[in-house]
Amino acid sequence: MKPFAYTRATTNQIAIETVARDQATRFIAGGTNLVDLMKEDVEHPNHLVDINRLQLTRIEERDGGLRLGALARNSDTANHRLVREGYPLVSQAILSGASAQLRNAATNGGNLMQRTRCYYFYDPVLPCNKRQPGSGCGALEGFNRMHAILGASPQCIATHPSDMCVALTALEAVVQVEGPQGSRTIPFADFHRLPGDTPQIDTNLKHGELITAIDLPAGAKVFAPNSYYLKIRDRASYAFALVSVAAALQIQNGTIRQARVALGGVAHKPWRAREAEAVLTGAAVNQQTFRRAAEAALEKAQGYKHNSFKIELGRRAIVRALITAAGEGRTA
Repeated sequence: MKPFAYTRATTNQIAIETVARDQATRFIAGGTNLVDLMKEDVEHPNHLVDINRLQLTRIEERDGGLRLGALARNSDTANHRLVREGYPLVSQAILSGASAQLRNAATNGGNLMQRTRCYYFYDPVLPCNKRQPGSGCGALEGFNRMHAILGASPQCIATHPSDMCVALTALEAVVQVEGPQGSRTIPFADFHRLPGDTPQIDTNLKHGELITAIDLPAGAKVFAPNSYYLKIRDRASYAFALVSVAAALQIQNGTIRQARVALGGVAHKPWRAREAEAVLTGAAVNQQTFRRAAEAALEKAQGYKHNSFKIELGRRAIVRALITAAGEGRTA
């Protein structure tokens, strides 16, 4: 690991100003991903600014919705009464991720900022446009079982690893940030980026901007009775998704009034399946509807040598998640 300077920030302003002065300076909180990347010689910061002392841990009601502090730990967020009651999809997604030990260390803001677990990204010997722009994408012709089937580009077919972010995408959360130019809000759909020609840029945050909170809108509470997060993975714990589905429905008299579907493990960012939502909205609650929605969601999917199975797996996962969200087959 490359030697680095370390500063413990006591205010948001000090943290922002310190990071903004140098492109090679990074914020660190839980560090569950950044430290790994430093050990693997993928990230090489000159200076880390520890933000754990900042007052950004509160989870509180705001404007009828819920504000999640950026430094609230994932475990505290998942088990918070207001999250479990009003936004159970978020709680389910968090609890399906990583391990209890990592959830106790990881922060909400850090969850948004974690980077892909693509094997080519993690190995400095192999080509990776995300790690070294212009070197090529080793996964395109290499082993790509875990890789993207939606929204990829010739430059990168890596996937986003977060579970929490899939639920936040479905519920149309908003990210609050502070930076050298002041405060701003970023709709969750605009926070992460598709790879395009710049796969090395994961988010639309500017250097020096600090995530302070994540807002869950009041309107998303209507989905609480009929929402479900399904994660398909190779083993039952401590594994990243092959495919995951955040499904949320508002049902009245057997008809779907509103629908939200987001997918994980299939794209460079959490993927909002708006085609599926269009099929579901106004339709009857039944498996035929759910199958049509699943077909629409994966209509433009493109598989590669080792991951084409994800397309059918994704269809089946969407149907299963919707059945459970609608109230059939629920186990918890």
